[in-house]
Amino acid sequence: MSVYSMTGYAAVQSSGHAAGSQDEPNHQANVLMGVEIRSVNSRFLDLAFRLPDELRQLEPALRELLTAKLKRGKIELRVALSASSASSLQAPSSATLQRLGSLEDTIKSWLPQAAPLSVADVLRIATNEDKKPHDNTDELLKLAKKALKELMAARQREGSRLKDMLTDRTAQLRALSNQVVPLVPRLVEQQRAKFLERFKEAMALTDGAVMPESAHDRALNEATSFAIRIDVAEEVTRLASHLDEIDRLLEAGGELGKRLDFLIQELHREANTLGSKSASLELTRMSVDMKVLIEQIREQVQNIE
Repeated sequence: MSVYSMTGYAAVQSSGHAAGSQDEPNHQANVLMGVEIRSVNSRFLDLAFRLPDELRQLEPALRELLTAKLKRGKIELRVALSASSASSLQAPSSATLQRLGSLEDTIKSWLPQAAPLSVADVLRIATNEDKKPHDNTDELLKLAKKALKELMAARQREGSRLKDMLTDRTAQLRALSNQVVPLVPRLVEQQRAKFLERFKEAMALTDGAVMPESAHDRALNEATSFAIRIDVAEEVTRLASHLDEIDRLLEAGGELGKRLDFLIQELHREANTLGSKSASLELTRMSVDMKVLIEQIREQVQNIE
């Protein structure tokens, strides 16, 4: 299953045709219809519709169409209707012209001095008469499905890019974690040697008042205490476990944004603990580098469905 981003855009346009009446079977009024869908990130699924008044009754059907495919994101669907240029240039139908001619004859029989109809008058009256309401339901749902398909494809492409970026960042975090593992024993050994050296210097100053065995044992105890204090084996193990789970979720795909968000919080916690236990500049640097990578992951995870 693919990884989907919550960011995407799609726009489709088509011309719908309103069939003529039984008296005018060959006459059609062309209407251009456009459907646009925008999607950005959100914690939940938030739908907004911008529809012409004559299409308001189709909002439930459009809502059902979107919720069947989308799980998270702030979605805005816009529909626009406009008459095509071809529509304004169509000649009046013969039935319309016949009715206008009959009406003009009737009016002139009562009002002989009435001005005759001009070509502009005929076109204006015929155009207004031919503007009959028609059902756009099938056309709108067809376009909405097409736009939704394009939106899903756009979100999938962006999701694939996010997956590659996150996989790269988890690999860098794992490499840093692996560098921490051998670093701690070296620090413990260095600190143990320092303790022993200091106690030797202290014994020299006490002129033998302190037993060598006691000083040596105390140095070892101090070194042991230090080793326990800076031991990060558990943090490194949990860090690796969280990274493995992130990689597994990215490979599985689907609706995983919220689970990834929780794992990022856990990664932050382990990195903070590593920093608090730092006993060297090198370990501090690694902790900071981890936090930078984790923050980069967190920013991109906010866009995953």
